Amino acid sequence: MSRTDLVADAFTMIRNAVMARKEDTLLPYSKVLLKICEILKKEGYLENFKEIDLENFKNIKVYLKYDGKKNVINGIQKVSKPGRRIYVKKEKIPSVLRGYGIALISTSANILTDKEAKAKGIGGEYIGKVW
Repeated sequence: MSRTDLVADAFTMIRNAVMARKEDTLLPYSKVLLKICEILKKEGYLENFKEIDLENFKNIKVYLKYDGKKNVINGIQKVSKPGRRIYVKKEKIPSVLRGYGIALISTSANILTDKEAKAKGIGGEYIGKVW
């Protein structure tokens, strides 16, 4: 099965694992997903992640974070899709839940959060949002 939108599939895998209260989940390996996992860990949405090699395929094992019985990730959503890309200018970078969530922006510098992109004054493709 070929995947057309790897990021949307990864977001769905994370969302399903959080709803099922899983301890961890496996994502297919991609440099983009690795950078997204770095950002989510830095922002406190993931406990940890690591690259693993299963049956000659690289994967990313993501350890989900819970605050007692509550989920840390309440929602994760893909905004820009293959059929309709969403781009934002530096002046119109959205904030998620008035700053309680993060927006992931793919810029020429790298994948950044909404706050980092505003600070650097760079716009780009609005990948998704996490809250």
